[in-house]
Amino acid sequence: MTRSHFASMNCAVAHTLDVIGEWWTLLIIREAFYGARRFAQFQRNLGIARNILTVRLRKLVETGVLERVPVRPGAKRYEYRLTEMGLEVLPILVALMQWGDRWMLGTDKAPVRVIDRATGNEVPQVRLLAEDGRPLGPEDLSVVPGPGADRASRLRFRAAGRAAARAARAG
Repeated sequence: MTRSHFASMNCAVAHTLDVIGEWWTLLIIREAFYGARRFAQFQRNLGIARNILTVRLRKLVETGVLERVPVRPGAKRYEYRLTEMGLEVLPILVALMQWGDRWMLGTDKAPVRVIDRATGNEVPQVRLLAEDGRPLGPEDLSVVPGPGADRASRLRFRAAGRAAARAARAG
């Protein structure tokens, strides 16, 4: 599957992966959350080649995840800052860290802890919650076409709904 195929997909996950799905990109965003602002900081902290970092930073700026601003008014040196769009990646990063701690490293080997500054406590596991605060799992969810769904998506979800209904009647 080529990247041009992702662009043609009627799927927010596919479009998101086009922006932040490449692994260096997520690590750059992680470093921005950790406080990196300058090109040299990203390069030093990640050990990434200059050419790759240049391309990834440019794409993050073009897509609106980062902004490139002078270090001070009139300066010729720049730094990178997370935009509102970039700041909203935080729950994704924390969820990835928590998942990796549990399934890849083991919680007793977690290299980073995310702490609530107000309480000093570790941030709880990222969860999907209902409006009333109940935790939600896959069994609590239905996926239905949204307002931007194309014809193929609508047909796909209609067929999936019929198959689920048949399975429920048979089970």
